[in-house]
Amino acid sequence: MHTHPITRREFLGNTAAAAGTLAMPSLFGAEAELSERQKVEAAIPAKAFATPRKPRKLLIFDHNVGYGGHPSSRTANLAFELMGRKTGAFETVVSRDPAVFKPESLRQFNAVFFNNNVGNLFEDAALRQSLVEFVYAGGGMMGVHGTSVAFTRWPGAVEDWPEFGVMIGGRGANHRANTEHVFIKLDDPEHPLNAPFGGKGFDFRSEFFRVHEPYSRDRLRVLFSIDTAKTDLSEGGKRTKMERSDNDYALAWARNYGRGRTFYCTIAHNPYVFWDPTMLRFYLAAAQFVLGDLPCPTIPSAKLTPAIRAQERLGWRLGIEAYTFHKFTMFEAIEKTAQLGLPFMGGLSFQKVSKEIPKNFDLQLSDDELRQIRLKLDTAGVRLLTYYIHNIPGDEAGCRRVFEFGRKMGIETFMSEPAPEALDTIEKFADAYDINVAIHNHDRKGSPQYWEPEGVLKACAGRSKRLGACADLGYWMRAGIDPLKALRTLKDRLLTVQMHDLNELTPQGHDVPWGTGVGKTEEFLREMHRLGIRPTMFGLEYSYNWLDSLPEIARCVEFFNGVSLKIK
Repeated sequence: MHTHPITRREFLGNTAAAAGTLAMPSLFGAEAELSERQKVEAAIPAKAFATPRKPRKLLIFDHNVGYGGHPSSRTANLAFELMGRKTGAFETVVSRDPAVFKPESLRQFNAVFFNNNVGNLFEDAALRQSLVEFVYAGGGMMGVHGTSVAFTRWPGAVEDWPEFGVMIGGRGANHRANTEHVFIKLDDPEHPLNAPFGGKGFDFRSEFFRVHEPYSRDRLRVLFSIDTAKTDLSEGGKRTKMERSDNDYALAWARNYGRGRTFYCTIAHNPYVFWDPTMLRFYLAAAQFVLGDLPCPTIPSAKLTPAIRAQERLGWRLGIEAYTFHKFTMFEAIEKTAQLGLPFMGGLSFQKVSKEIPKNFDLQLSDDELRQIRLKLDTAGVRLLTYYIHNIPGDEAGCRRVFEFGRKMGIETFMSEPAPEALDTIEKFADAYDINVAIHNHDRKGSPQYWEPEGVLKACAGRSKRLGACADLGYWMRAGIDPLKALRTLKDRLLTVQMHDLNELTPQGHDVPWGTGVGKTEEFLREMHRLGIRPTMFGLEYSYNWLDSLPEIARCVEFFNGVSLKIK
């Protein structure tokens, strides 16, 4: 890999002389005597970054429409096949048949690699819906280079499926020479996907796309980008349509789309990319990320603060519970969550979606209405982690409908108060759909079986770890239950938590900013850390001063951030 440090002046002075050798390194020296396969084999990483939790299967889609294809696609197919086999990280299946995206076919795979695809790959609405649901429910998707114009009408890159652009993270294929020499800075040097670069920027020669909307650091975790302080972008002193007014030229990023993991990198035009040892290690890490074996932070770059980074290290996710803003629509709650700088929230079954969709956020919504919710969340840079539905039915058909809704919306944990006799069916679907069910507590009258931790433990005894507790600290304290003692009772059966601090320990106690009441909030957070409990979400549920609570909620966020920074 071309990682030697040189100055911008040296680069500008030597570009012409260097162009030939750097453009086609495979044609010079001893390397010319090696076959492409031998060069790829020699560069394959020795081992995976993470041990697969189960056998993984990667679908490589190698298809173009209206375009002849990149010469590197074949090399990439070979590199990924050999890389998966040698490291034991995954098995590959290469296909050009759109039918592979039918739900019954797609479910055999853990992730899809769109390999340099250009053009409108398929127009069947059912296949597109299948792909979106696969990703949003927790599947993986990665793309390289030309994939930024996949599902556009080519030539011209006329948009035909905007949501694919959202999933992959950007659109556009404007570029300069296919041997352009740029300096690259690591925007997130400590990110696991950047480990192959050893914390240092580098220079490289390739064809670099300048992407545009929907690209945004409010949506994506940018891994590396063009170092504009070192790279000459003037092109003779003129700006062209490929330039960005903000000078933000991201080249690789990762994100979550719902529960799904997606990744994109533009460095893939030339075959030699796929016999570069460092780039292959980078792509191996990316594959293991989208397949689900290499955990990586994905909170959008623009939302990162020292406190958010501390929470990433702790494995903590602070988000707004929709009940906090249930006097508003869901779309307004999403906007308020983003305004608070939070990347997560929970959903609520009896909250209206928006003025344009005056329906509850529930199982009755159409696929198009769910799409609008997905896109609203994406625009705000907010992920939906939990969902409150008071009762999950015990009959198979009714239970399946709830879990299908959860799958489509990327829900990690349902919060519910189901009838005890429904738990056998619920447990079966929780395991099948990989979605937790956290039993919520109200008071003794509202939740006669579940109001105290012992009741939840009794209901979950001998059952899957996907069943556990959603601790509502406010109801605990009003009932005279000490949250610290309850936490030690539940231990790892605590799946998610609705945080409260109260002005007094009585049935009339109401919410106050965290750390100002009687709830021992910092002690509770520290005990969570000591016990190693990482809930789906620390849900900020502020149930007081409903219409004007934003300043008080902001104080809760500030308190949580402060505690996060203190815990080591």
